[in-house]
Amino acid sequence: MKLLLIEDDQTTAAYIVKGLREEGHVVDHVADGRDGLVPAMAGGYDVMIVDRMLPGLDGLSLLRALRSAKVTVPAIFLTAVGGVDDRIEGLQAGGDDYLVKPFAFGELSARIAVLARRASQPMTETVLTAGDLRMDLIARTVTRAGRTIDLLPREFALLEHLLRRKGRVQTRTMLLEAVWDLSFDPQTNVVETHVSRLRAKVDKPFDRELIHTVRGAGYKIEA
Repeated sequence: MKLLLIEDDQTTAAYIVKGLREEGHVVDHVADGRDGLVPAMAGGYDVMIVDRMLPGLDGLSLLRALRSAKVTVPAIFLTAVGGVDDRIEGLQAGGDDYLVKPFAFGELSARIAVLARRASQPMTETVLTAGDLRMDLIARTVTRAGRTIDLLPREFALLEHLLRRKGRVQTRTMLLEAVWDLSFDPQTNVVETHVSRLRAKVDKPFDRELIHTVRGAGYKIEA
């Protein structure tokens, strides 16, 4: 794989680069967030490993900029900032995984492999629909009744998950695992907040609701 490491600690960076190259990967290393944004925007990487605390441009801002530019390369945050709220913030900024320092190299390698495998899996459908709602997974666009709906990356992922399971109830735990890659309950309202934002864009301007709350169970999308 071709990997991009954005890490300002030279000791940590040398350790990671050495290990990944020994596994046969091509690794580019940048020590400054602003300098890392350029190659990341250019693309061509299978996975990015990004420190949160970076000079020039911090990791959160870097990921937000990439996701706003529709750069979808999977990214792992590698950081000493490991509180629950910090992890949630990192995932909401566009990170796909979050590994806290100190870390085991074997775990980092395994997580890289999982993200790359997930990204390479072919999609059986490229267009998802529910009533007059249409999501184009190739163009990364969403329309309803012909009107374009602008979604943030996490909102897009949440809607895609619901559309792929149209008519089936998705619990809060299911959504946390699928959309935020969290195998634990962070005890925040991150799911409820994103569902509310999604409804404001997908349902509120229109006459008929597509996103439904199933009391005591979860959410589903149904025309």
